[in-house]
Amino acid sequence: MTENAQQQPPAPDTELPTQYAPAEVEGALYERWVDKGYFAADAKSDKPPYTIVIPPPNVTGSLHLGHAFQHTLMDALTRRKRMQGFEALWLPGMDHAGIATQNKVEQQLAEEGKSRHDLGREEFVERVWQWKEEYGGKILGQMRRLGDGVDWDRERFTMDEGLSKAVLTIFKKLYDDELIYRAERIINWCPRCLTAISDIEVEYQEDDGELVSIKYGEGDETLVVATTRAETMLGDTAVAVHPDDERYQHLIGKRIKLPLTDRSIPVVADTHVDPEFGTGAVKVTPAHDPNDFAIGQRHGLESITVMDERAVITAHGPFQGLDRFEARSAIVAALRSQGRIVAEKRPYVHSVGHCSRCKTTIEPRLSMQWWVKVGPLAKAAGDAVRDGRVKIHPEDMSKRYFDWVDNMHDWCISRQLWWGHRIPVWYGPDGEVVCVGPDEEPPTGEGWRQDTDVLDTWFSSGLWPFSTLGWPEQTEDLRKFYPTDVLLTGHDIIFFWVARMMMFGLYAMDGEVPFKTIALTGLVRDERGKKMSKSFGNVVDPLDWMDKYGSDAVRFTLARGANPGTDVPIGEDWVQASRNFANKIWNATRFALMNGATIEGPLPEPSQMSATDRWILSRLNKTVAQVDAYYEDFQFAKLSDALFHFAWDEVFDWYVELSKTTFQAGGESAKVSQRVLGEVLDITLKLLHPIVPFVTDTLWTTLTGGESVVIADWPKDSGFRDAAAEREIESLQSVITEVRRFRADQGLQPGQRVPARLTLDGTALAPHEAAIRQLLRLQPEGESFSATATLPVAGATVALDLSGTIDVAAERKRLAKDLAAAEKEKAQATAKLGNEAFLAKAPDNVVDKIRGRLAKADEDIARIQAQLDRLPPA
Repeated sequence: MTENAQQQPPAPDTELPTQYAPAEVEGALYERWVDKGYFAADAKSDKPPYTIVIPPPNVTGSLHLGHAFQHTLMDALTRRKRMQGFEALWLPGMDHAGIATQNKVEQQLAEEGKSRHDLGREEFVERVWQWKEEYGGKILGQMRRLGDGVDWDRERFTMDEGLSKAVLTIFKKLYDDELIYRAERIINWCPRCLTAISDIEVEYQEDDGELVSIKYGEGDETLVVATTRAETMLGDTAVAVHPDDERYQHLIGKRIKLPLTDRSIPVVADTHVDPEFGTGAVKVTPAHDPNDFAIGQRHGLESITVMDERAVITAHGPFQGLDRFEARSAIVAALRSQGRIVAEKRPYVHSVGHCSRCKTTIEPRLSMQWWVKVGPLAKAAGDAVRDGRVKIHPEDMSKRYFDWVDNMHDWCISRQLWWGHRIPVWYGPDGEVVCVGPDEEPPTGEGWRQDTDVLDTWFSSGLWPFSTLGWPEQTEDLRKFYPTDVLLTGHDIIFFWVARMMMFGLYAMDGEVPFKTIALTGLVRDERGKKMSKSFGNVVDPLDWMDKYGSDAVRFTLARGANPGTDVPIGEDWVQASRNFANKIWNATRFALMNGATIEGPLPEPSQMSATDRWILSRLNKTVAQVDAYYEDFQFAKLSDALFHFAWDEVFDWYVELSKTTFQAGGESAKVSQRVLGEVLDITLKLLHPIVPFVTDTLWTTLTGGESVVIADWPKDSGFRDAAAEREIESLQSVITEVRRFRADQGLQPGQRVPARLTLDGTALAPHEAAIRQLLRLQPEGESFSATATLPVAGATVALDLSGTIDVAAERKRLAKDLAAAEKEKAQATAKLGNEAFLAKAPDNVVDKIRGRLAKADEDIARIQAQLDRLPPA
């Protein structure tokens, strides 16, 4: 906290506009925070560090609800820690997003009638940098709209000079440690993006295809195989059967004719084949299927590539030059004309892999690529969680993490792109292979060339927790802020990003973990729980809601739905309700200021306070303790809900209302309550600030005269509790609630005044008669007072004279009709539940529904009868 903020504040300016207008406040206030340097972290500070690095959004991206959700939670964590006296660093940045960004620029070039090859590599990369400067980073401005309290002076980009050096350094280290190698393997190939993609970048969906059964061989030496990819048969180099399958013992080791070709292929025995599936025989295409590749390796089979990088058939013959899907139809037709199609099934629904970026069907392809040997790295990443150095929250998400790191395959890290970190390997004229580190000169001379591939985007983002702090240099930032404290991210990228950072962090930082806690969130869905998708038409732009309701309303809605690891449904009605909450905070604070609420001077002694004052301070301290506990457990929904109900229900609806009579009476009691109300608002606004920063800072500075709530001290539980006062006010609330309910049941208007006699002597409610009468619109009893309804509540008695206010006869008639309907409903439900024949046949959900109707009827009967009993005789 700054020295200025610690000094006794000046008397506040109590003038607030009658309505809160977020659009007039948020932009200027955010820029003030940044200009004041509130979010800038000091590596030289002696404060304890608290670090969160932002999951770097794609440079091509814009703020969506998922970003807004996670950013709200990270901002709340950081703002609170800053107020608690930590040197809090929330580090922002962007990912260069290799494929996505290259696609953007290639689309731009296509509109000019050009391709990247027309420009050449160097000019194309320069064009991408230009695009990035002109169009990239749109999301950064949108983060300011949301109120992200990030340290903009430390903003990083995965292709900036420092991070590029980190990439080269770790590649060289991994290469020298023989953890990076080059090999020909089956990879996922995107014929649209023209690059390899990793397993986790493949999205599987159920597609309509066809399953055809094809007869291979002639005469007695025939086998039937089934396939959904008939076009790959041109690359078959064997048929495999299980070694114990009696049906095919006579064929194992023999060669059979491959249809549509002039080749014969062997029949091999392999335990991978399931004899119970289909015909028990499978075609083997080692160059176009990962399982077939493994069979081919075991049996020394040739790998024949029959498609080029665009999935066009290259195999010599009548199908050469056809697209894979055109070739599929043509090959099935040719096989059918030869009588080799034994069976066809259309449509055949099966799971098909698609490129997560362009949605093109993936083609497994044999290709020479660079790989990370993940075995030892993944083991270290698993051990760090198992031994407790890293906590996963919620804990039940650990299983998903272990399922991934314990079964991880070697990682294909090369991509056939031009935008990205180019692989730092040079090939010489005589077969030399040289890996060049960041401070080394690459070999020169005739015949030397650099590898043309770039690294997978996740390779550089896997270094994010330490590369952004200056690694490989031993910077002050690295010493101060590493390891980071919390990684808050969606459970959907455990595989993409979390595991990569764990592997690289432990490897590069000598076994030191990259973060102490992994806090996993769910995904944002629409109000019906449905995934947001453009195809569903339910995608929401959070900026639209911010424009309409304010950023605080969007943030509070998201935080209030944030249960750890659980998906978050959100609808516009909920954002509107959060806007109403912001308005409630505004109006209540405005009322408090108009009635003299103040933070000047010490709090009065409890002996000077009313029970109402002691009650609210006791509830306030319990709320502080509760909110702190929820923060430590990442229970954002529960802490938001606790704050909502404390602020709205207890402070604004009860304490403010109960204090009105005190303020009107004036005197010392009013001064005490003015100070207590100031204290309660001061702390409540601080507690709310991390979630709803704009409205709280505006109100807090007006209330206190302080510089900013951003740099104010986080509230501490003072330990003050007053159980007696809490019981007393609970009794008071019971009286007011019960009488209000009775008034509503009798059809009285909220403002309608009713004569009443209060019998409060001998109860703790005696000091509250004025408040009870004011809140319940109860006027003193007159000479003609006649108690027509008597309500015993919380040891007190409230007698009401309803004569002249309601038509008792008409009210009794209405209630009698309602009672008859409820009794009829009860009789029908009871009869059904007593019918054994009905119970034997009816589904459980139907029986449960009738039981619910019976319970509701019982409740209605009791309620209506109580209302009748309270009415005077007609």
